[in-house]
Amino acid sequence: MIRPVLVVAAAELQEGLRNRWVTSAILLLALLAFSLALLGSAPIGETRASALSVTTVSLASLSVYLVPLIALMLSYDAIVGERERGTLLLLLTYPISRGQVIVGKFLGHVVIMSAAILLGYGSTGLYIAVISDPPAAEWILFAAMLGSSLLLAGVFTALGYLISVLVSSRATAAGYAIGFWLYMVVIFDLLLLGVVLTDSSRAVSTNWFSVIMLSNPADLYRLFNLAGSESAKLVTGAVGVLDGSILSSTTLLVCLCLWLLVPLAASIWIFKRHEL
Repeated sequence: MIRPVLVVAAAELQEGLRNRWVTSAILLLALLAFSLALLGSAPIGETRASALSVTTVSLASLSVYLVPLIALMLSYDAIVGERERGTLLLLLTYPISRGQVIVGKFLGHVVIMSAAILLGYGSTGLYIAVISDPPAAEWILFAAMLGSSLLLAGVFTALGYLISVLVSSRATAAGYAIGFWLYMVVIFDLLLLGVVLTDSSRAVSTNWFSVIMLSNPADLYRLFNLAGSESAKLVTGAVGVLDGSILSSTTLLVCLCLWLLVPLAASIWIFKRHEL
């Protein structure tokens, strides 16, 4: 039961590592992360925030844009690409179920994303540890950012799989993936900002605003890392953002987990009923 999943995951991992675009994206992520670490170690000014706090917030701000894009570009053609190349039918002739194919490919892509994030962001943490001595609380904040970044990568990888099983061509899947990324990380926040600015009568309550935020995993990640701790609030100035709302750090993480599990389960369900 587990072995076919691991075999597919290993094959997907090897194919992903041979992909030059994937390698370039991983190197870019590591380079930007280390650059932010260098900037974060510069004099902080009057905020009295530590270099690790500034670096953590900077990496979170980077991740909310770059991690979803890499995850979607890695996974959008996982199924539709195999179908177009004619290798999907061959794969399904082996003693493996369609659900195992999805799970195996998903695990392979998540391992690639995890390696990129852990190596890129881990090197920044090592650099900060060498040049300074951050307190334990700052390391907890860094670890929370690291873990939530892995979860964010899993969420958008699962969403990429959902796109891949719904469309009939790689070109269409690529278009939907780019459009979906643009909406989630850019357009959604602009629309939300427009609602807030035009809501002079305060018709949208804090709780309703929180419910709207639940519909975007990128914003859940952003809130968790940029307004979920006192250290992050000190750097970002996001004081009071979560005050009076129904969103706590635990709620944000649970919702991110649901954003991973529901699209992945939907992808398996649709793929099992799809005519090849």
